[in-house]
Amino acid sequence: MERQHRFNGNTTGFDENESLNRWIIFPWATDIAAKFGIPRLIFHGTSFFSLCVLDSLKRYTPHENIKSETETFILPGLPDKIELMRSQLPYHLKTRSDLGKLLERVRESKGNCCGVLVNSFYELEPSYADHYRKVIGRKAWHIGPVSLSNRDIAYKAQRGNIASIDEHACLNWLDSKKPNSVLYVSFGSVAHFTDSQLLEIAMGLEDSGYPFIWVVRSKEEDEQRWMLEGFEERIIGKGLIIRDWAPQVLILDHPAVGGFVTHCGWNSMLESVSAGVPMITWPLFVEQFYNEKLVTQVLRIGVGVGAHEWSKFGGGREEKAAAVKREDIEKAVEQLMGGGEEAERMRSRAMELKEMARSAVEGGGSSYIDVTALIEELGLHPQPAV
Repeated sequence: MERQHRFNGNTTGFDENESLNRWIIFPWATDIAAKFGIPRLIFHGTSFFSLCVLDSLKRYTPHENIKSETETFILPGLPDKIELMRSQLPYHLKTRSDLGKLLERVRESKGNCCGVLVNSFYELEPSYADHYRKVIGRKAWHIGPVSLSNRDIAYKAQRGNIASIDEHACLNWLDSKKPNSVLYVSFGSVAHFTDSQLLEIAMGLEDSGYPFIWVVRSKEEDEQRWMLEGFEERIIGKGLIIRDWAPQVLILDHPAVGGFVTHCGWNSMLESVSAGVPMITWPLFVEQFYNEKLVTQVLRIGVGVGAHEWSKFGGGREEKAAAVKREDIEKAVEQLMGGGEEAERMRSRAMELKEMARSAVEGGGSSYIDVTALIEELGLHPQPAV
């Protein structure tokens, strides 16, 4: 079984400047597996929705008719009216490159394999699961959310790299907060923001007035360049900064958490869905802009912060203007956490999806049934000759 390369639980894609041999991706494996009579399955650490979006982009190339990077266009052939900007697409879709050629080989090999495993559940994206299998014509099984495959508390704690949840201050801090009052902010383990963008995030969170936990991927000595003097003192009791690994699953499951600012990595999004937590979407690279559209335009359980530019790992540390300003961050936080009618609808829908996610992996649930069907189908496959 082949799977996409992941860093610390976050599905990543490909970058023009990265050496191709660093990525676990083998388009030639289909022919080798066929030669020896071995069924080849591909595990996709992303959604049916993003797979359908990519197929639309490759099949119809609507972005090639767009001259402006910020002009929106509609993706043809999908169950919903989905809009993207050219600036939200990865470089290899807009310019010819060796990487693009390799990914085309991967796409072709996918069509010849025995099927695709998708970390999703049918009730989350039924139109796109059906579209992928019936319209695009790919055999696929939904087997997720895989994060719900083990609900043991100790296991969840280990995913945050801590020995005991009782020893982690953030959970004790959350215990002192009201239900749905805290905003959790994390951009995964790969993204790097510029100093100017980190400053805008800090000010936007402080200005919003809502309690928050912010996972910051920077060293304290680096923070001297961007963190305003007295910031941490001013947010005592109101905000908590985590500079190491955070027990994300446990944080999202905590009743005090009412929103999640996320980079739209698929694992993080599924963990948020499984916890019934609505999102503020801030995509950065790979398929994250597609995932954002699922949350904001289809499921309607989140609001966008206004990120429009695909960039390598969020932009690096070079000095340039912040892509998202503090007032945009404050506005998005107020939309989600302010308790308005639309916010309550998003929260209610998120809780409905939480129950669907948990039912999907139980006996008789949609993912349980698909995993059983997969096992039965593999059992019917002829044994390879020794």
